[in-house]
Amino acid sequence: MSTAETATDEGRRTFRHDWLEALSTVLLAMATVATAWSGYQATRWSGEQAIQFSKASAARIESTRASTRAGQLQLVDVTTFVQWADAYARGETVLRDFYFNRFRKEFKPAVEAWIATRPLENPDAPLSPFEMPQYRLSELARAESLTSNAEAAFALANRNNQRSDNYVLAVVLCAVSLFFAGVSTKLASIRSQTAILALGCVILLATIAWIATFPVSISV
Repeated sequence: MSTAETATDEGRRTFRHDWLEALSTVLLAMATVATAWSGYQATRWSGEQAIQFSKASAARIESTRASTRAGQLQLVDVTTFVQWADAYARGETVLRDFYFNRFRKEFKPAVEAWIATRPLENPDAPLSPFEMPQYRLSELARAESLTSNAEAAFALANRNNQRSDNYVLAVVLCAVSLFFAGVSTKLASIRSQTAILALGCVILLATIAWIATFPVSISV
């Protein structure tokens, strides 16, 4: 081989080596940025998950309290109704009115609607005002609403947890790209360097494309 051909071949080898060094540097930079971003997002979504779990827990506690309160109010309604019904059956007008005036505002419409069905004469009438559609407990409705809120917050917390896990996996994949970029600089064979760098680039580009589909959480 002539001196000119040797110089040309050496020049090509140097050019390829420099090009691979540059590509390795770019890969290292991109992988580092992607790793930092994914780590930040993983932390953010982990925090979002904790917030939603706290909301779910608080809503469940309030739901339990509202449900307990609803049970207490229903017991009051049952007790006063039994006393009223006893006075009503005995024809004690004064005592009957006394209990009727002490029905809760939520309960009184149900009693009035039940009386309108003439339960003493109508065999098809509901057995008690508690079966009337007018009987409602706002605390019970509140408890059900809080339970729904708790379930929604819990579901969102699980989604945020999955988002955090996805970003953690992205960190791992970026670390693999960093490893390939670093290893490529230690190889003597240009062919081996090219193969390792190509693999690192494919992994990084695929990871970045995957990250682009993730939701983003920003705190300013």
